[in-house]
Amino acid sequence: MPSAALTALESLLSSHKLDHTLTSRLPEGAEHVHAPASSGLAALDGPLAGGLPRGQISEIVGPRSSGCQTMLVTWLAAATARGELAALVDPLDMFDPPSAAAHGLDLSRLLWVRGRALGPDRVSLPREIGELREQVGRAVKALHLILQAGGFGLVALDLGEVPSATCGRLPFTTWRRLHRTIEGGETACVVVAPEPLARSAGGLTVALTTAGRAPATRLEVGPMLPEIEIAGRVTHGRGMQSAAVAWQPQPSALSLKS
Repeated sequence: MPSAALTALESLLSSHKLDHTLTSRLPEGAEHVHAPASSGLAALDGPLAGGLPRGQISEIVGPRSSGCQTMLVTWLAAATARGELAALVDPLDMFDPPSAAAHGLDLSRLLWVRGRALGPDRVSLPREIGELREQVGRAVKALHLILQAGGFGLVALDLGEVPSATCGRLPFTTWRRLHRTIEGGETACVVVAPEPLARSAGGLTVALTTAGRAPATRLEVGPMLPEIEIAGRVTHGRGMQSAAVAWQPQPSALSLKS
Protein backbone atom coordinates (compact mmCIF):
# COMPACT_ATOMS: atom_id res chain seq x y z
CA MET A 1 0.00 0.00 0.00
CA PRO A 2 1.39 3.45 -0.91
CA SER A 3 2.72 5.41 2.03
CA ALA A 4 0.12 8.21 1.75
CA ALA A 5 -2.76 5.73 1.69
CA LEU A 6 -1.31 3.84 4.65
CA THR A 7 -0.93 7.07 6.62
CA ALA A 8 -4.51 8.04 5.83
CA LEU A 9 -5.79 4.62 6.93
CA GLU A 10 -3.83 4.76 10.19
CA SER A 11 -5.20 8.25 10.83
CA LEU A 12 -8.75 7.04 10.24
CA LEU A 13 -8.32 4.11 12.61
CA SER A 14 -6.79 6.39 15.23
CA SER A 15 -9.71 8.83 15.01
CA HIS A 16 -12.06 5.94 15.81
CA LYS A 17 -9.78 4.74 18.64
CA LEU A 18 -8.96 1.55 16.74
CA ASP A 19 -5.25 2.20 16.29
CA HIS A 20 -4.34 -0.31 18.99
CA THR A 21 -5.24 -3.04 16.48
CA LEU A 22 -2.41 -2.02 14.12
CA THR A 23 0.26 -4.71 14.27
CA SER A 24 2.65 -2.33 12.48
CA ARG A 25 2.77 -0.28 15.67
CA LEU A 26 4.37 -3.17 17.54
CA PRO A 27 8.17 -3.48 17.54
CA GLU A 28 9.74 -5.91 15.12
CA GLY A 29 9.99 -9.37 16.61
CA ALA A 30 8.05 -11.10 19.34
CA GLU A 31 5.91 -9.11 21.72
CA HIS A 32 6.93 -8.89 25.38
CA VAL A 33 5.70 -11.78 27.51
CA HIS A 34 5.49 -11.30 31.27
CA ALA A 35 6.92 -14.03 33.48
CA PRO A 36 4.21 -16.32 34.89
CA ALA A 37 2.88 -15.76 38.40
CA SER A 38 4.43 -18.62 40.37
CA SER A 39 2.17 -20.71 42.60
CA GLY A 40 4.93 -20.66 45.20
CA LEU A 41 5.29 -24.44 44.88
CA ALA A 42 8.01 -25.60 42.49
CA ALA A 43 6.46 -29.04 42.02
CA LEU A 44 3.19 -27.45 40.94
CA ASP A 45 4.75 -24.79 38.71
CA GLY A 46 6.02 -27.57 36.43
CA PRO A 47 2.57 -28.74 35.26
CA LEU A 48 1.50 -25.07 35.21
CA ALA A 49 4.33 -24.25 32.75
CA GLY A 50 5.90 -21.88 35.29
CA GLY A 51 2.76 -20.63 36.99
CA LEU A 52 -0.34 -18.66 36.11
CA PRO A 53 0.11 -16.75 32.83
CA ARG A 54 -0.12 -12.98 33.27
CA GLY A 55 -2.44 -11.05 31.02
CA GLN A 56 -4.74 -14.08 30.84
CA ILE A 57 -7.74 -15.53 32.68
CA SER A 58 -7.16 -19.01 34.07
CA GLU A 59 -9.49 -21.16 36.14
CA ILE A 60 -9.60 -23.71 38.93
CA VAL A 61 -12.56 -26.05 38.53
CA GLY A 62 -13.87 -28.92 40.59
CA PRO A 63 -16.66 -30.08 42.89
CA ARG A 64 -17.02 -29.17 46.55
CA SER A 65 -14.20 -30.50 48.79
CA SER A 66 -11.91 -31.06 45.79
CA GLY A 67 -9.37 -28.50 47.04
CA CYS A 68 -10.20 -25.52 44.82
CA GLN A 69 -10.30 -22.97 47.65
CA THR A 70 -7.10 -24.36 49.16
CA MET A 71 -5.30 -24.00 45.85
CA LEU A 72 -6.69 -20.48 45.41
CA VAL A 73 -5.46 -19.35 48.82
CA THR A 74 -2.06 -20.90 48.06
CA TRP A 75 -1.77 -18.78 44.90
CA LEU A 76 -2.98 -15.62 46.65
CA ALA A 77 -0.45 -16.19 49.43
CA ALA A 78 2.34 -16.65 46.89
CA ALA A 79 1.39 -13.35 45.22
CA THR A 80 1.47 -11.38 48.47
CA ALA A 81 4.75 -13.10 49.47
CA ARG A 82 6.28 -11.64 46.30
CA GLY A 83 5.19 -8.19 47.48
CA GLU A 84 2.36 -7.96 44.95
CA LEU A 85 -1.17 -6.77 45.59
CA ALA A 86 -3.91 -9.37 45.27
CA ALA A 87 -7.68 -9.07 44.98
CA LEU A 88 -10.45 -11.55 45.72
CA VAL A 89 -14.05 -11.08 44.57
CA ASP A 90 -16.11 -13.28 46.90
CA PRO A 91 -19.83 -13.02 46.02
CA LEU A 92 -21.06 -15.57 48.59
CA ASP A 93 -18.79 -14.54 51.48
CA MET A 94 -16.94 -17.88 51.56
CA PHE A 95 -13.47 -16.51 52.33
CA ASP A 96 -12.08 -17.11 55.85
CA PRO A 97 -9.39 -14.50 56.64
CA PRO A 98 -7.93 -16.15 59.81
CA SER A 99 -7.25 -19.48 58.12
CA ALA A 100 -5.93 -17.73 55.00
CA ALA A 101 -3.57 -15.64 57.13
CA ALA A 102 -2.37 -18.81 58.88
CA HIS A 103 -1.79 -20.25 55.42
CA GLY A 104 0.61 -17.39 54.65
CA LEU A 105 -1.65 -14.85 52.95
CA ASP A 106 -0.70 -11.26 53.82
CA LEU A 107 -4.14 -9.73 54.38
CA SER A 108 -2.68 -6.21 54.32
CA ARG A 109 -1.97 -6.74 50.60
CA LEU A 110 -5.37 -8.22 49.76
CA LEU A 111 -8.43 -6.39 48.44
CA TRP A 112 -11.45 -8.44 49.52
CA VAL A 113 -14.70 -7.64 47.68
CA ARG A 114 -17.19 -9.35 49.93
CA GLY A 115 -20.71 -10.43 49.00
CA ARG A 116 -23.47 -11.80 51.22
CA ALA A 117 -23.95 -15.43 52.17
CA LEU A 118 -27.37 -16.82 51.24
CA GLY A 119 -27.44 -19.69 53.73
CA PRO A 120 -27.29 -23.46 53.24
CA ASP A 121 -30.40 -23.53 51.01
CA ARG A 122 -29.26 -20.60 48.90
CA VAL A 123 -30.91 -21.83 45.71
CA SER A 124 -34.06 -23.52 47.01
CA LEU A 125 -36.57 -20.76 46.14
CA PRO A 126 -37.09 -18.67 42.99
CA ARG A 127 -36.43 -15.49 44.97
CA GLU A 128 -33.11 -16.86 46.22
CA ILE A 129 -32.16 -18.00 42.71
CA GLY A 130 -32.80 -14.50 41.42
CA GLU A 131 -30.76 -12.98 44.25
CA LEU A 132 -27.91 -15.36 43.55
CA ARG A 133 -27.85 -14.37 39.89
CA GLU A 134 -27.78 -10.70 40.86
CA GLN A 135 -24.86 -11.27 43.23
CA VAL A 136 -22.91 -13.15 40.59
CA GLY A 137 -23.57 -10.37 38.08
CA ARG A 138 -22.32 -7.73 40.53
CA ALA A 139 -19.25 -9.85 41.25
CA VAL A 140 -18.35 -10.05 37.57
CA LYS A 141 -18.75 -6.27 37.26
CA ALA A 142 -16.46 -5.82 40.27
CA LEU A 143 -13.90 -8.13 38.66
CA HIS A 144 -14.02 -6.05 35.49
CA LEU A 145 -13.44 -2.81 37.42
CA ILE A 146 -10.47 -4.28 39.28
CA LEU A 147 -8.87 -5.56 36.08
CA GLN A 148 -9.37 -2.16 34.46
CA ALA A 149 -7.76 -0.41 37.43
CA GLY A 150 -4.59 -2.54 37.17
CA GLY A 151 -1.80 -2.68 39.72
CA PHE A 152 -2.61 -6.17 41.01
CA GLY A 153 -0.40 -9.22 40.62
CA LEU A 154 -3.25 -11.69 41.02
CA VAL A 155 -7.02 -11.14 40.88
CA ALA A 156 -9.46 -13.95 41.69
CA LEU A 157 -13.21 -14.50 41.36
CA ASP A 158 -14.58 -17.29 43.55
CA LEU A 159 -17.67 -18.91 42.00
CA GLY A 160 -16.86 -22.30 43.51
CA GLU A 161 -20.12 -22.55 45.47
CA VAL A 162 -22.27 -21.12 42.68
CA PRO A 163 -24.29 -23.80 40.81
CA SER A 164 -23.11 -24.54 37.29
CA ALA A 165 -26.54 -23.58 35.92
CA THR A 166 -26.17 -20.08 37.34
CA CYS A 167 -22.61 -19.69 36.06
CA GLY A 168 -23.73 -20.90 32.65
CA ARG A 169 -26.29 -18.10 32.38
CA LEU A 170 -23.54 -15.51 32.14
CA PRO A 171 -23.29 -14.42 28.49
CA PHE A 172 -20.21 -15.45 26.55
CA THR A 173 -19.59 -11.80 25.73
CA THR A 174 -18.96 -11.20 29.44
CA TRP A 175 -15.82 -13.32 29.34
CA ARG A 176 -14.73 -11.94 25.97
CA ARG A 177 -14.84 -8.42 27.45
CA LEU A 178 -12.80 -9.53 30.45
CA HIS A 179 -10.28 -11.28 28.18
CA ARG A 180 -9.74 -8.06 26.23
CA THR A 181 -9.43 -6.02 29.43
CA ILE A 182 -6.62 -8.11 30.90
CA GLU A 183 -4.83 -9.07 27.69
CA GLY A 184 -1.18 -8.06 27.57
CA GLY A 185 -1.10 -6.78 31.16
CA GLU A 186 0.93 -7.88 34.18
CA THR A 187 -2.07 -9.17 36.14
CA ALA A 188 -2.87 -12.87 36.36
CA CYS A 189 -6.55 -13.64 36.84
CA VAL A 190 -8.10 -16.86 38.09
CA VAL A 191 -11.76 -17.87 38.30
CA VAL A 192 -12.87 -20.68 40.62
CA ALA A 193 -15.95 -22.50 39.33
CA PRO A 194 -17.58 -25.95 39.46
CA GLU A 195 -16.92 -26.50 35.73
CA PRO A 196 -14.78 -24.90 32.99
CA LEU A 197 -16.18 -21.45 32.37
CA ALA A 198 -13.89 -18.53 31.68
CA ARG A 199 -10.41 -19.49 30.44
CA SER A 200 -8.91 -17.15 27.87
CA ALA A 201 -6.94 -18.49 24.91
CA GLY A 202 -3.58 -18.15 26.66
CA GLY A 203 -4.83 -19.13 30.11
CA LEU A 204 -4.95 -22.54 31.74
CA THR A 205 -7.49 -24.73 33.48
CA VAL A 206 -6.68 -26.72 36.61
CA ALA A 207 -9.46 -29.31 36.97
CA LEU A 208 -9.54 -31.00 40.39
CA THR A 209 -11.34 -34.11 41.58
CA THR A 210 -11.15 -36.11 44.80
CA ALA A 211 -8.51 -38.82 44.59
CA GLY A 212 -7.53 -41.92 46.47
CA ARG A 213 -4.09 -42.85 45.24
CA ALA A 214 -0.97 -42.28 47.32
CA PRO A 215 1.38 -39.54 46.14
CA ALA A 216 4.63 -40.41 44.39
CA THR A 217 6.80 -37.50 45.56
CA ARG A 218 6.70 -34.97 48.41
CA LEU A 219 7.61 -31.31 48.77
CA GLU A 220 7.60 -29.52 52.13
CA VAL A 221 5.53 -26.32 51.89
CA GLY A 222 4.56 -25.25 55.43
CA PRO A 223 2.54 -26.18 58.51
CA MET A 224 -0.98 -24.98 57.71
CA LEU A 225 -2.24 -26.90 54.67
CA PRO A 226 -5.42 -28.92 55.31
CA GLU A 227 -5.58 -32.70 55.02
CA ILE A 228 -7.10 -33.37 51.65
CA GLU A 229 -6.11 -35.43 48.65
CA ILE A 230 -6.99 -34.31 45.16
CA ALA A 231 -6.16 -35.21 41.57
CA GLY A 232 -5.71 -32.53 38.97
CA ARG A 233 -5.45 -32.08 35.21
CA VAL A 234 -3.82 -28.95 33.87
CA THR A 235 -4.91 -27.79 30.40
CA HIS A 236 -3.35 -24.89 28.53
CA GLY A 237 -2.77 -23.69 24.99
CA ARG A 238 0.60 -25.42 24.73
CA GLY A 239 -0.78 -28.87 25.44
CA MET A 240 -2.07 -30.92 28.35
CA GLN A 241 -0.47 -32.38 31.46
CA SER A 242 -1.97 -34.49 34.22
CA ALA A 243 -0.92 -34.81 37.84
CA ALA A 244 -2.24 -36.37 41.04
CA VAL A 245 -1.91 -33.87 43.86
CA ALA A 246 -2.02 -34.41 47.65
CA TRP A 247 -1.72 -32.07 50.63
CA GLN A 248 -0.61 -33.71 53.88
CA PRO A 249 -0.74 -31.92 57.28
CA GLN A 250 2.04 -33.78 59.16
CA PRO A 251 4.49 -33.04 57.71
CA SER A 252 2.78 -30.58 55.38
CA ALA A 253 3.56 -31.44 51.81
CA LEU A 254 2.41 -31.02 48.27
CA SER A 255 2.83 -34.15 46.20
CA LEU A 256 2.54 -34.63 42.46
CA LYS A 257 2.32 -37.75 40.34
CA SER A 258 2.62 -37.43 36.57
